[in-house]
Amino acid sequence: MKSWDERIDEVWAEASGEEVGDDTIARIDALAAERGSDDARAEFERAGARDSAGRPAEAVALYRRALELGLDEEHRPQCVIQLASSLRNLGRYDEALEVITAEEERSADSPYRDAVATVHALVLASGGKPATGLSVALLALVAHLPRYHRSMTAYAHEIADLDT
Repeated sequence: MKSWDERIDEVWAEASGEEVGDDTIARIDALAAERGSDDARAEFERAGARDSAGRPAEAVALYRRALELGLDEEHRPQCVIQLASSLRNLGRYDEALEVITAEEERSADSPYRDAVATVHALVLASGGKPATGLSVALLALVAHLPRYHRSMTAYAHEIADLDT
C-alpha cells in the first residue's frame, strides 16, 4: 500500500499542468481527513489545494493553522512562501511582507532562500515598490553569478533607492 505522502504526491502529479478544481480539493481533503484537523501537514495540503484552485482567502486561514500546529523544516518554509503569496494575491501586502521578511531572516541558509526572495520581490513590486522588488531579486541572483558580485550588489542597492 502506498504511503500517505505518496498518495498526496500522486494527487498533485495528476493535477500538474491543469487547473485545480473541486475534484482535486476533494481528493486532498479526503487524504487530509485520514490524519485529522490537528495535523499540520494535512492542513498545509488542504491550504495548497485551495490556493492552487484560486481560493487564496480560504488558503490563508489553513496555512496559518498549519504553521500554528508546527510543520517540519521541509514543509514550514513552503507554507510560509505560499502564505505570503496568497496574502499578496489578496492585496494584503503589509501582512505578506511581514511573513516573508521574517522567513527571509530565518532561512538565510535554507534551500528555499531564493524562493523566499522571489516572493519577497513580488510582494514589493505588487505593493508599489517595484524598484525595491527588483533589488531583492537581483541580490538573490548575485550568489549565482560567476563574477561581478561587488558591482551587481552595488547596483541592486542603488536601484532600491529609486522607490524612496
